[in-house]
Amino acid sequence: MKKILILSANPKNTSRLRLDEEVREIKNTLQLSPNREEFQIITESAVRVDDLTRFLSNHQPTILHFSGHGSGTDGLALEDNSGHMQLVSTQALAKLFDLFQSQVECVLLNACYSEEQATAIHQHIDCVVGMNQAIGDRAAINFSVGFYTALAALRNYEDCFQMGCTSIDLQGIPEYLTPAIKIRRRRYQTVEATNPVKSDKDNNMSHDRKDGQNRSVSIGGNATGSAIITGDSSTANVNFQQVSLPEPASVNIEAELNALREILAKLETSDRRKIDNAFADAQEELNKAQPDKDEMGDALNRALKYAQKAEGFASAMEKLQPHLAKTTAWLGNNWHKLLSIVGLTI
Repeated sequence: MKKILILSANPKNTSRLRLDEEVREIKNTLQLSPNREEFQIITESAVRVDDLTRFLSNHQPTILHFSGHGSGTDGLALEDNSGHMQLVSTQALAKLFDLFQSQVECVLLNACYSEEQATAIHQHIDCVVGMNQAIGDRAAINFSVGFYTALAALRNYEDCFQMGCTSIDLQGIPEYLTPAIKIRRRRYQTVEATNPVKSDKDNNMSHDRKDGQNRSVSIGGNATGSAIITGDSSTANVNFQQVSLPEPASVNIEAELNALREILAKLETSDRRKIDNAFADAQEELNKAQPDKDEMGDALNRALKYAQKAEGFASAMEKLQPHLAKTTAWLGNNWHKLLSIVGLTI
């Protein structure tokens, strides 16, 4: 069963929206479906900032739908204790959904200028919908009806998004290009690591250790030298090796990304989902006709930084080195810094 949590906020000092109508239409759409038993709808109105964590924790939704006002770079408009507007920043929202990424599959922000928040939340949630400009009540309601009509037919989230946009267009409303989707196609999702690298300590130790889990690397610029990687269960001395990079045109970048992903999949880490998300972002960019190498480099950097904290990263470095050298050559000079993560320099 997918649990849908609909949050709405229309503070006193903002223009009035037809939020009740939107909620009613969503409920009717799902209740009239032959698959209605597959969904549970929970609604919360006049949502205050302090309510966010409580509602997400208590209801544990699969889909989070927000209806209300957005303010672009300033964030989303919720209510304070007196019912007036209180903005929640983009950064705060991203941090919040980082905590709930294991349960939330989709976030729909049916609010004006909410694409910036959608982009930030997408770091942690696979599917996020926001609006790239102002959107009127009619368009917002029709998008919701279309989205949940497809969901009730058990279509995937991308189809739901397309149905929502089409529903706006069918009504002759010119805002059908306003919704924007950020979606991660999880072709390479790792549900459980295969042959994880175990700690040399007691295997019964909890994976929720709070002290000593993080690892750090001290690197002195691009000069050759050495570093020490330390963790709660191992210490590894790393001597930096000079490496010659191949010609970018000779690199099969998709094969190299897959090789890096497979090596890191064997590490035991609480950041598994974050690593998978970063690789999925890199793959999504690579699939474009003209991939942005800096976007791919940034995603790969995130994956490696999370992997650095894992048990067994030091022992995996030798396997990572040849693949990261080729990947770095393809990415270009801006990303030579990635080499230092695995003890290489040029």
